[in-house]
Amino acid sequence: MALTDKEIQALRPGAKKYKVFDGDGLHLIVLPNGSRYWIQKYYFERRPEEITFGTYPRVSLKQARELRDEARRKLASGVSPRGDKQQEKVAAVNSFEGIAQEWLAMMSAPKHSVKAKRSQSSDTTPESKPARAALDPATTKKHRWILATYLNPAIGQKPMSEITAMQLLPVLRQIEAAGKNETAHRVRALASRIFCYAHATGRAPQGDVTWSLRDALAPTIVTHHASITDPDRVGKLLLAIDSYTGSPETRCALKLAPLVMLRPFELRFGEWQEVDFKKAEWRIPPERMKMSSPHIVPLSKQAVTILCDLHEVTGNERYLFPVLGVKEGVMSENTVNKALRTLGYDGHVMTGHGFRSMASTLLNEQQLWHPDAIERQLAHSPRDKIRASYNYAEHLPERRRMMQAWADYLDELRNTARGEKSKSKSHRTDKRGDETTSDARR
Repeated sequence: MALTDKEIQALRPGAKKYKVFDGDGLHLIVLPNGSRYWIQKYYFERRPEEITFGTYPRVSLKQARELRDEARRKLASGVSPRGDKQQEKVAAVNSFEGIAQEWLAMMSAPKHSVKAKRSQSSDTTPESKPARAALDPATTKKHRWILATYLNPAIGQKPMSEITAMQLLPVLRQIEAAGKNETAHRVRALASRIFCYAHATGRAPQGDVTWSLRDALAPTIVTHHASITDPDRVGKLLLAIDSYTGSPETRCALKLAPLVMLRPFELRFGEWQEVDFKKAEWRIPPERMKMSSPHIVPLSKQAVTILCDLHEVTGNERYLFPVLGVKEGVMSENTVNKALRTLGYDGHVMTGHGFRSMASTLLNEQQLWHPDAIERQLAHSPRDKIRASYNYAEHLPERRRMMQAWADYLDELRNTARGEKSKSKSHRTDKRGDETTSDARR
């Protein structure tokens, strides 16, 4: 007897899966977890075969019967419905979208890294590193967005072996016409990596068709993050931050950013388990660093005070700057920048990332610290990956002194902007008397 929607909706899961028949080989499988999916059974060349039409109610009773009738028409023509499905799957796998998904899955899957060989200049045995992906989650998310927004709608369903440069060029030109020149270059670069992978796996015999498109796009103009580096203006900025009346978390992020010299996403995703108040250290694991190397942030007394205040607000959460009520959610990347706009500093004057440029410029101008100590504190790893695996603690004693002196110097700039006369000796004179720092500089 044919089924009705009312009968299907009344079905309840049992201890084992069971079948409910509709007719002409079409039946519904009901699983113990409550899922229900359509199966069409038929015989092709005297052999039994089955084909799945999808789950109910996503595929309605009416749609399932239409698919059954279509399958029976193919059978009457001597064609196996399942054969068509298999061909569709092969076509999907070999399409641009299918290969892109395959490449992303490979690049985002955790892999165990090979232990680095011992450096000839070091007696330290390198530690084994935990499994991690070639692409970090943030990059993977950006790639998926580019694919979903630009590439898949235009060429996603096309066979990879048939895509030409002239089919991709209009996509890039349209992005350029919208004033998104840098995005156009990113889209081309991502497509290039996918084409190279497809060529290496034998599914793009034409090779990387995006190679010839490099000069078809207007070149990008590199712009640096806006930053304030004039000492007088830095003091006024710090005073403005002190006057911020927004949420406590945002206030702490604004006050902490110039003291820790971290990239915005490294700051936003900070976890309380990484902060050691007794040692006055913030140790960030490699998977959260841009250069994929562990990083130590010596905490000045001022930074510890801010973190203690923040702990009163978010100390029971995983993250320093969580979004309360949102699992695994952290402060938006735009929060600090919006707070700066509220204080009167637009994106052409100061950004959250600009605190790093501020510290780099002023510390180098002071000529009191070894340049490598500054670079190491900014987590600018050397290009030599073997060296990078050892140097996360390089110059650490000097960096501890530098971070405290930097915090004291910022206090002096703030006091000067406020019109107060600093009670302590000048920063430059005090540090020139530090024999250890002077030796390191020489």
